[in-house]
Amino acid sequence: MSAQVIRPPNTLRAKVGGGFAINADAVAKAEQALAAMSAQFGQWLQDEIDKLEKAQADIRAKGYTAETAEALYFRAHDLKGLGTTYQYPLVTRLAGSLCKMLDDPARRLDAPLVILDAHIDAIRAVVRDKIQTDDHPVGKTLAETLEARVKDYLG
Repeated sequence: MSAQVIRPPNTLRAKVGGGFAINADAVAKAEQALAAMSAQFGQWLQDEIDKLEKAQADIRAKGYTAETAEALYFRAHDLKGLGTTYQYPLVTRLAGSLCKMLDDPARRLDAPLVILDAHIDAIRAVVRDKIQTDDHPVGKTLAETLEARVKDYLG
């Protein structure tokens, strides 16, 4: 039995315009723009935390419903995406843990409020105390403890 190997031409390079060289000037300009905005990161992060706290307050005022749980999830999801951008990778990790607990809409309302509140309190505390990464012993302990509670909850 004989076989013939057919290798089709790779036309991807022609379709996307050749090589993938990185324009050093564009990178430098982007870094400068980011540095110029970094002075506002603290306020922007606080704005996001204020939204998270409002979602928490709405749960206390209106009850833990599909609507208030979803609002909390969206606030946590925003912080998960923005924490590292705002120079707080620990916030990204903590918000990611909270999101993991709330990811499944079918189980969202079963999430223990005490663990939700603990995540929000931890996020608030690490920003207040300027604990940006989990290299800090308190940050590491907070993240590991909350992640373990979420893991236990999710089974």
